[in-house]
Formats: sequence, structure tokens, C-alpha cells
Amino acid sequence: MARARLKVIASVALLAMTLPLIAACGGAGPTPTPEKVVVKETVPVKETVVVQITPTPGPKRGGTLIVGLMSPVLSLDPADYRDRQTETVIRNMFDGLVTRTKDNQVVLEMAQSATLIDPQTWEFKLKEGMTFHNGDPVTAEDVKFTFDRIITEGAIEYPEPHTAARKGLIAPLESVEVVDPLTVRFHLKAPWPVFMQMLCHQQIIPKKYFESVGGTKGFIEKPVGAGPFKFVEGKLDDQIVLERYENYYGGADDLPPVGPAFADRVIFKIIPERSSRVAALQAGEVNIIQGVPSYIVPQLLSDPRLQVKTCAGTRPHFMEVNVKQKPFDDVRVRQALNYGVNVDLILAKILSGYGVRLPGILSPFNNFADPNLKPYPFDVEKAKALLKEAGYENGFSFVIDVSADNKELAEAIAGELRTNLGLDVSVRVWDWAVLRPKLLAGERQATVGSWGDSAFDPVGYLEAKVHTYVEGSTYGRGNYSGYSNPRVDELIKAGEVETDVAKRHEIYNEIQRIVWEEAPMVFLFVPQEIEAAAANVQNWSPSPDSRINLHDVWLSQ
Repeated sequence: MARARLKVIASVALLAMTLPLIAACGGAGPTPTPEKVVVKETVPVKETVVVQITPTPGPKRGGTLIVGLMSPVLSLDPADYRDRQTETVIRNMFDGLVTRTKDNQVVLEMAQSATLIDPQTWEFKLKEGMTFHNGDPVTAEDVKFTFDRIITEGAIEYPEPHTAARKGLIAPLESVEVVDPLTVRFHLKAPWPVFMQMLCHQQIIPKKYFESVGGTKGFIEKPVGAGPFKFVEGKLDDQIVLERYENYYGGADDLPPVGPAFADRVIFKIIPERSSRVAALQAGEVNIIQGVPSYIVPQLLSDPRLQVKTCAGTRPHFMEVNVKQKPFDDVRVRQALNYGVNVDLILAKILSGYGVRLPGILSPFNNFADPNLKPYPFDVEKAKALLKEAGYENGFSFVIDVSADNKELAEAIAGELRTNLGLDVSVRVWDWAVLRPKLLAGERQATVGSWGDSAFDPVGYLEAKVHTYVEGSTYGRGNYSGYSNPRVDELIKAGEVETDVAKRHEIYNEIQRIVWEEAPMVFLFVPQEIEAAAANVQNWSPSPDSRINLHDVWLSQ
């Protein structure tokens, strides 16, 4: 059995090198306040992790871990959300068939084994003896029920009938078949090399309990999972309180220690304002915080009561320009913007160097990033020459429309373009819910934002950002430049079903070269994830996908 399981894990790890994942996006009432940003000095870019390590005692049970989250939790339904803070809370209550390590490897969690029967069929055998928080055993019927509810159109009946938000993360799944009480088979519509990475984002719920509480409404009021912590009480926009599930099966064998969680209780406390999160940590009111601003890191590191950790981020940032409007319909103008922005300087100024530059559309950490592709160099003379060649030697005016959380970055870019190229650039802030439809309709000139690729795979990312926009589909859902290239569209779809890793590299290298050359955006950087904790928090570290897994974390005192 052990040998078989290792064989599977090896194949899973191999697949993890080929697979993808998702993203989300940010948002802002018109408030035009263009503010000139002039960077006066060069600050060296840091690429190393800054860590203050506290001596580690042995694991200790007890205590309450309090985590300061950046935003409210959207739902306690594992099938119906698309948000990283929500995922952090849910995945401490619910487990899945597989999970992901902090270095992005897929390992078995509730599954004892996983076997690829044929290119379109996966078989999973569940571990024996697992139970949900109400004591019911975990069975293959629960797995089938979980995924039927996700992939069936209109299956979520509350608050009104709709399709599960998580369906888009596993769209090629056609059906789930129960083979025996502990065995299920997943049937895909077509080969899908990213299946195992995407499966990490789906957690199992109990069919019998769900039906006994009358469906979705009753379930989300008092959710029951099979994860390390069980729900006690809470409000989505305030705090969620969990307590240790003593009969927990232990989690992934490849993520020791295996067994019940160490903390008695976990409280996820919503603290949207970042300075308030930092103050709460310094005051000892919380144990862990997300989204630490880079400028505050030196102050936290100087405090012996605290620790700061970072990891590679998964949200590439860029400025997209409307390629269907003048002057951005001219590729020379778009390339000039890339040459004319000193990205290293912006990275140093805004993130204190906690990030790396984008060599193109993909993050350099993506498993399919072309190593031969380099970032546009900062070259003002070349940028001016391109503008002159395009007929814009006297410059032009444009507006960058952004959500509030991207205002600082947009103003830094505007300042660079004003100073370096003499362009008349202003920044306007919107509510994201108002701005996004206007961007997709091609009614804005430029925007600054990011898109997540937490699986380090092009799937879930490229089809969103550079595929032609197709209303009502996942294709082009985050394409705010209006970019459209039939060859890129063709390659994106080819990469989604190609199982040969070498061929996938060829496909994605061609896409990256085309997009780099056609430059529908100014390629900026990938920020690092920065989190902080009290010095007595042990066995904790941030994850690239922003998830905080508290199963193995303990308090030393």
C-alpha cells in the first residue's frame, strides 16, 4: 500500500509542474486626484526573505490563535465563493481529497491514493475511519454529493437558485461515480493537465447532514466539515470562532505532524485597515496578521516580541491599456510605455523591494515562464524614439482608472510617464463594481491591477487576461485591454488540454513571446506575501496563495 501511494504522489507531483489555478481581482466613486509622484532616489531591490526566527520548542497543545484577516469572509459554503480570505477560513474547517504544500506541490489529504485510469478518468480511494465534525463517517457518497452540487447548473438553492462559484475552478469535470463506499471516479470531458492542482480548491461536505438541515441555508448557518477545526460561532464581517476537532483523522500524511490540531481555539478576526492589523499585533490582541505593508517591516523586525516572514507572491501586477483606442492601438506606443517606466524604482519605492519584476505576462515563478524572456529595460531614449515614430513625439493625455487599492501604484506610474516621457497622465479612482463593466466594455483608457496565479500554471490566468473577451464565459473575464489575437486564443485552448509537459512549454513560450512583443500592458512586478506573527507562534509560515493553515501551528507559551 505504501509503495502504491508513493507512486501516486510522484505522479501527482509531476502533474503539479504542469497544472494551473485561479484568480480574482480588485475594485472604486469617481475621485480625480492625480498627484505627481517623483521618485528621487534609487533603492536596491531586495529579493531575499527577511525572517526573524524564534527558537522552536516541541509542539504544545492549548491556547487560542487569533488571526487578523484583511477582508470579510464571503461565505462558509465551500462550494460558493471566490476569495482568498474566505478560503483561509473554510480550509481550516473542511478538508479536500488533496492539498498543496507551501512550495506548491500537490499531496494527498483525505485520499489514500489517486490513480489516473485514463487521460480523462481519475480514481480516488478515501482513507478509512475519517469522520465529519458531527461524527458521521466520510464516504464516497459525500464526495459525489459535494461535486455534483458544484458542477450542476443552478444547484445552489439559497438565497436564490444559482450555480456554485467554485464550478469555474473545475469546469472540465463531467461527473463523479461511486465505485464502492470508499472509492470514487472523476470523469473529465477532456484531458486536463491541471486537474490535481485545481482539486486543491474543493473541500468535502457531508451529504446526510446537509440534507438534514434543509440545504444550503441551514448548512452555512452551522457548517460541518472534516477538517482540523469545527465551527463554534461567528459573523462573516466580524469574526469566526472555531475549536479543535478531537477526532480529526490527521490531515495529509506528507505534511507532518499528523493528528489533531494543537490550538484549542482559532478566531479569524476581520480587520480591514492594515495599520489597525499591525497595531493589534503589536498590542498582543492578535497572533498572526496578513497583508503587512512593506514599509512597516523594519519596525516589526526590531521588536523581539514579533516575527516577520515572506514568500513568493502569486499576483502579477500590470497597467493594461485599451488597445482599441488611440493612441494605444499602435504597438509602438505600448512598447514605449514599457520602456519608459522605471519599474525597479517603483518596486523599491512602493514595496521597499519586496517583489520581483515581470519578464512578461507570466510571473517568473510560474512553472511555464519562459526563462529566456527578460523584462523590458528602462530606456527613456528608446521610448521617446518609438513615440516619435508613432507620431506622438509631442506626447498625449490619458487617464488611468483604478480601484482605491491600486491608487498609489497608478500614481507612481503616472509620475514616471510624466517625468520620463512628458505625457499628461492622471489617475481616477472608482468603485470596482462600477469600473469593471466599463473596462470590459472598452470604455476606459487604462487601468492598473493584478491577477492571481496561485497554482503557478498558465491555466486560470492566461485565458482570463489575454484571451479575447467572450461574454458569459471564463475567456477574457479579466481582459481589460481589449487585446485579441486569434493565434494566442488558439494556443491558450491548446495548452489547457495538452498533457505533454514539453509541448505545453512550447505552447506557452510562444504565447509569452507574442504578448511581450504586442504589449497590451505595462508589465510591472509580483509582490511578495508579507505576514507577521507574535514570537510565540510556532510552525507557521505564509503561503504563496495567501492561505493560512493552522492545523500544525502552536503557541510556545
